[in-house]
Amino acid sequence: MRAKKFKQADFEAERPRLRALAYRMLGSLSEADDIVQDTWLRFSQTDLHDVGNLGGWLTTVTSRLCLDHLRRQKTRGETPLDEQEPIDEQEPTTFQAAPTITPEEEMTMADSVGLALLVVLQRLKPAERVAFVLHDMFDFAFEDIAPVVDKTLVATRQLASRARRRVQGAATLADADLSDHHHIIDAFLAASRGGDVAALVSMLDPNVVLSADSFAAKAGGVSELRGADAVARFYDGLAVAARTVLVDGAIGAVVAPMGRLYVVLEFTIVDGRISGIHAVGDPARMDAYELAIPGLV
Repeated sequence: MRAKKFKQADFEAERPRLRALAYRMLGSLSEADDIVQDTWLRFSQTDLHDVGNLGGWLTTVTSRLCLDHLRRQKTRGETPLDEQEPIDEQEPTTFQAAPTITPEEEMTMADSVGLALLVVLQRLKPAERVAFVLHDMFDFAFEDIAPVVDKTLVATRQLASRARRRVQGAATLADADLSDHHHIIDAFLAASRGGDVAALVSMLDPNVVLSADSFAAKAGGVSELRGADAVARFYDGLAVAARTVLVDGAIGAVVAPMGRLYVVLEFTIVDGRISGIHAVGDPARMDAYELAIPGLV
């Protein structure tokens, strides 16, 4: 029997933070809730009489479970979203299982973290992602992270540093051009989300060309469009799940519903206007891109 030093109320007080932690590591609310549920089971079955810092203990357990989960995903490969089997939700004794997660709740959580950041985090190796999330997003000391990833202190610092470089990326444009392009694409996506066709037209070259590979064309229903009016009408209200990123060092965008990469957008900008947009949905091509967060420090 576990000593009654900590009670279920103590765990419940930590649960929102553990859920937020697991979500940033896994990028899925249902998977995060499963991990927190597993953490509860370990809490309920472990003698914690000698544990002085419950929050630290729970963070370690949750992080290790996330790391194991990420490693299993890498081993067996990711399952496409439309082929995933429904999760078997079993309610453990004395713990209330989380309610069914709605797409709106998942999207709200993804937006709170950042759709683009979730996409980039998915590119990291499991131990890199855990080290980065714990240190850079939750301000944990490397001395506390090292046992979680089962590395030396030096190796743990290297994991987080390597992850940080991949998340920040390296631009191929001069700072002034990068800033201008960032502003233009941000404004274009905002106008698209807001359905401001006039603003979209003003940001497009009159002879702009929109092209798409076969994967993106199948999803969007168009392989090529020409002219500012046609392209603006196409993007009217379309970019709800699109966010600005660095794509191979240049400003581009990802379409990432609930943080899951769907399409990469490459932009050509000439004289302050968008003259070309190329949509890529080929999984192999998207996997080859170097994606990063512009301006992240």
